[in-house]
Amino acid sequence: MAKTVMIVDDAPVIRLMLRDIIEYNGFTVVAECDNGVQAVEKYKELKPDLVTMDITMPEKDGIAALKEIIALDKTARVVMVTAVDERESLIRAIRSGAADYIVKPFEEERVLSAVKTALGQA
Repeated sequence: MAKTVMIVDDAPVIRLMLRDIIEYNGFTVVAECDNGVQAVEKYKELKPDLVTMDITMPEKDGIAALKEIIALDKTARVVMVTAVDERESLIRAIRSGAADYIVKPFEEERVLSAVKTALGQA
């Protein structure tokens, strides 16, 4: 059975790009969310194998959502998606339990590497 992935990003074009890469490489996207509030609720409902999480989003940022998801499920695997200028936020995310990170603009090989590493397939 294919591993399940939830994509969280407030930019529709980023969600589309991630979905294309993830599905093309044999994973199943089970949900897309555009903010951290939705991400936590969908995580509770679906328990995906992996979450890709943007850091900067409305309503609840990715780090707050990451912390809530990790509190709900210590085995959760979350890959942060960040812009180049968010180094401090990225460090906080890794310290809060993120499995890996992807820097925008991203390349397919880096996305796939982060996904496989987080899922223990690397």
